[in-house]
Amino acid sequence: MVSVFSSEELYRRIGRIIEECPSFAGLAPLSGDQLTWLGRAEALIEASGDKLIYTEFAAARGSLVHSTMRQSGLQNLMMALYRLLAKAELAAPASAQGAFIPVGGSFDAYAALSKVFSQAKSDILLVDPYMDDSVLLDFAGAVPETVTLRLLSDQATVKPSLEPAAKKWKGQYPARGLQVKLTPPRSLHDRAILVDGKDAWTITQSFKDLAKRSPAEIVKANDIAALKISAYEQIWHTAGVLA
Repeated sequence: MVSVFSSEELYRRIGRIIEECPSFAGLAPLSGDQLTWLGRAEALIEASGDKLIYTEFAAARGSLVHSTMRQSGLQNLMMALYRLLAKAELAAPASAQGAFIPVGGSFDAYAALSKVFSQAKSDILLVDPYMDDSVLLDFAGAVPETVTLRLLSDQATVKPSLEPAAKKWKGQYPARGLQVKLTPPRSLHDRAILVDGKDAWTITQSFKDLAKRSPAEIVKANDIAALKISAYEQIWHTAGVLA
């Protein structure tokens, strides 16, 4: 059976299924949420056309109904999903590879953001209502030295560590452009990366939490990039300067 999805779409769908996996802890009968997720995951693997992984997944799924076998069955089930994710990533276009970041993948998070940042020629705008110092400590080093980095967060939810980190960054790297602004309270709801005023990505988690406790995804916003860029540039110009 041939996959009904393109390689890129399959890669993103498998990544989302992994990201949405509910907890299977405990010995209680499987809940409606757990059964729904299992059904969606199995249907997606079947649609991928990979019969071997489908067989592995189905066998592991059967173990979940036995409380004493649940954790080993879940591990085998997730191994099948991650194998399919890896195969789909290899087949996906280079621009899509690395978009899914597994839990605990701190280097994968850095590598995924580095790939996006490396495309910038002059300007990067990072939007995150819960921004803290980790955006500078963990990721800003991947920004090309000639590119201006702009950080936009929200007065109500920005973390106190951002301002001193930004001041130290500007003191240590005076030649590297850095601007930080805050919007009025509760003005921001999404997380985004805007590059050179023409390309936009959305992120499923805040930079400070990226893949630390659950998988994350960086998705290029092809169809709505212009709208996102226009909206966030307007917000930027009316926001207050933090550093």
